[in-house]
Amino acid sequence: MRTPLNENPFDSRADLQRAVHDLWVPVARRLSPGGARARLGYTAAQFSNVAAELEGFARPLWGLAPLAAGGGEVDWAPIRAGLASGTDPGHPEFWRPPADRDQRLVEMAAIGFALALVPDQLWAPLPAPVKDNVARWLSSINRVDVVDNNWLFFRVIVNLGLERVGAAEYDEGAESAALDRLETFYLYDGWYQDGPTGRCDYYVPWAMHFYGLVYAEQAGHRDPGRALRFRQRAAEFAHEHLHWFADDGAAVPYGRSLAYRFAQLGFWGALAYGGVEELPWGVVKGVLLRGMRWWARRPITDNGDVLTIGYGYPNLMMADGYNSPGSPYWAMKAFLPLALPESHPFWQADEAPMPDLDDVASQPAPGMVHCRDRSGGHVFTLAAGQPGSRFRHGGEKYAKFAYSTAFGFSVPASERGLEHRAADSMLALSDDDLHWRVRVDPDETRVHDDVVWARWRPWSDVDVDTWLVPWLPWHVRVHRLRTARTLWSAEGGWAVGRDDDEPAELLSGPDAAVASCATGVSGLRDLLSARDGEVVLTGPNTNLLHPRAALPTLRGSHGPGEHWLVCAVLGSANPGSWEASWTRSPTLDAIRQALAAEVVLPQAVTA
Repeated sequence: MRTPLNENPFDSRADLQRAVHDLWVPVARRLSPGGARARLGYTAAQFSNVAAELEGFARPLWGLAPLAAGGGEVDWAPIRAGLASGTDPGHPEFWRPPADRDQRLVEMAAIGFALALVPDQLWAPLPAPVKDNVARWLSSINRVDVVDNNWLFFRVIVNLGLERVGAAEYDEGAESAALDRLETFYLYDGWYQDGPTGRCDYYVPWAMHFYGLVYAEQAGHRDPGRALRFRQRAAEFAHEHLHWFADDGAAVPYGRSLAYRFAQLGFWGALAYGGVEELPWGVVKGVLLRGMRWWARRPITDNGDVLTIGYGYPNLMMADGYNSPGSPYWAMKAFLPLALPESHPFWQADEAPMPDLDDVASQPAPGMVHCRDRSGGHVFTLAAGQPGSRFRHGGEKYAKFAYSTAFGFSVPASERGLEHRAADSMLALSDDDLHWRVRVDPDETRVHDDVVWARWRPWSDVDVDTWLVPWLPWHVRVHRLRTARTLWSAEGGWAVGRDDDEPAELLSGPDAAVASCATGVSGLRDLLSARDGEVVLTGPNTNLLHPRAALPTLRGSHGPGEHWLVCAVLGSANPGSWEASWTRSPTLDAIRQALAAEVVLPQAVTA
């Protein structure tokens, strides 16, 4: 299906300007009579419809404000009308005051951001009573509790906007307290954690660093020390974050809020906006433009050109509980560099390819080892696992063994049956051969010398130690399973997209399983000859990138006691290039040597 996005070449500043218009027009057509709400669909989120429709109104401002700040044309009249209606307690479209930890607080940040960037276009034409209402409603963020994580930056961004327009409601004390608390979340190597919980995901680039660089640019004149720290940390993080992106523009899908899609690219534009030339501008520009082209090739809008909930295609299965139909417009953060003039060195630079990065890169802060598989045409990440149980599909989003730019990852449709469990890159365990448990919230984790280790307990009387070792183009998984009960196991490789209209080769037998389809190939070998291979055809819409998938799997059964499981996993986005690698899988002796500093594999563990 032809769409404005997939017809956009994304080669230039003008192409990004056009994309903002193409994304905004379908929203503008769905604005309410008073302009304050945009109902973009009929599915629900965990918050009210009023907040959801505010979200639909506000989130496009992340793209519209930079577009206008950089000289692009925006018709602000309907947006100013919406501001007037939404902040007027007497209007039927009033957004209502926010409560503690209210979704409205999230959307206030987009409005504060727009006021900071284009006060002359959005604020100045408003009548005085409307200005009073807008400032009063926005400033309520200073009097309620926000979530103790990246939400603190919403208070900062709102106050930036209030300060920029000279509103008396600007609260320097509230802004400063929020910034001081955010400082406590900084780790090292450019990494923050998103609050005190230890999660390091896309909220680091598209929230912590994005807002920090907006603050540095907007408030650096009065807070130079903090602005310098924000820029220095972003410079460090740029080198880390490059490893999350493949040469074709795809990013490793990991963590929550993946329905925000090309918000993944927001950090790169923020580097330019914040004046952080740590990498050549051509490299930064290349990551952004290749990423936009990658997304433009995917069916991510509906037949009215509205962004959908999903990742590689419309998909409610993977959604978070806080995803409303307006949520995907967080993706507009990718357009921040449009605030820069065309004469800026970022826009004048020629797009450059990815630099020559190491094939294996350890990142202890998020508990990851990134692997650049050049022969297989993808980047994959070995993950120790992070806390995620409070989120829908948290185990899948934060605690799988591996994540790939080509194969994505899968979420379950049910815990009953392996086809519904869709346990790619996981060791699924069952005590009845029907209901399956996987790793969620590991107890301990470590990354050392490119080896990832974690300890996890699927039951109180079952302990699992897992070691993950990069072995390009393979990776190796070693598990020590100690159980007081009889268990069945199913360990999945990569899930490969399949289509009935294209031939697929599904091979399984003792010790191995392979799925080869037009989209790629995945296979895994049991190196102890302890498990049998099979290919599971997973339920529809469980994989983030492919609506239908095949999953090579190793099956076993284990009585009470200690068991060792060792396998090697291969994946390639190039279906014709895997046979030679398949015949050269890692050996037990080599694995034993590689893990000598981590664990002593018993001599009884042999093939």
